[in-house]
Amino acid sequence: MPDVHHLTYPEAIVIGLLQGVTELFPVSSLGHSILLPALLGGRWAQDLNVASPESPYLAFVVGLHVATALALLAYFWRDWLRIVTGFATSVRHRRVQAPDERLAWMIILATIPVGVTGLLLEHTFRTVLGRPVPAAIFLTVNGILLYGAERLRRRSAATDKAHPINEDGGITSDRRIAAETFTGTTLVGAAQVLALLPGISRSGVTLGAGLLRGLSHEDAARFSFLLATPVILAAGVLKLPDLFGPLGDGIRGQVLVGSLASGAAAYLSVRFLTRYFEKGTLTPFAIYCVAAGLACLTWLLAA
Repeated sequence: MPDVHHLTYPEAIVIGLLQGVTELFPVSSLGHSILLPALLGGRWAQDLNVASPESPYLAFVVGLHVATALALLAYFWRDWLRIVTGFATSVRHRRVQAPDERLAWMIILATIPVGVTGLLLEHTFRTVLGRPVPAAIFLTVNGILLYGAERLRRRSAATDKAHPINEDGGITSDRRIAAETFTGTTLVGAAQVLALLPGISRSGVTLGAGLLRGLSHEDAARFSFLLATPVILAAGVLKLPDLFGPLGDGIRGQVLVGSLASGAAAYLSVRFLTRYFEKGTLTPFAIYCVAAGLACLTWLLAA
């Protein structure tokens, strides 16, 4: 049996805030959750070991994922109401025509590749690669991928056009996304498979893939956040038995506190990023990931 006291409230708050921010910023939440405890060392490195199959940290992370997904649902609740309604209308009338109907099926199809791959390989990737040195290497690779996506993005008249701030709650942006092909949006969603590698950002690879498909930064970010919601929520819900089982004993209070911190940080993060990507690019995040990854790798190899 694991030691049920191996998670303190300060650890819960810090990791909760870290998860809420890095899950949505294109810098990899899993990579940071592995690297920060390793850099701090001591009890943090012992308590927050994501590679350990019997660590209460795994149950804790479940709560953080659910909180992050709920924050996304809260921010995009109007969009999800339209998307779910569009799905119901599509099924009832056996058609895929209206923008909300198309967007609903795009999200479903784009989620299937990472859903299947995650069920088959998530445990293996986490236990084998969920260690500081691989995380630092993949964080560096993540930065290279972000920079490459910016340099190679497919420019088009629609992409380069400056879109006004979404005063319509994102409806116009969703219509532009729905005008894409199902093949293209499925490929964007399939990019999430790379995020099973610790240090590779889910939002980063989907945003980058969206740019390569010709989406604007604004639309690519929006589609990335919509895609992330069912994936993050499913990852949390499927592992809820861990939280209510033996691994969750003695840490449920910490889970609650960490989840509140994670949810608040995620909500503020998505609010900031949706505005940022109306004009901003991936380049600052690329520079950060390369610099942080190389610095961490140097520190770890020298220790």
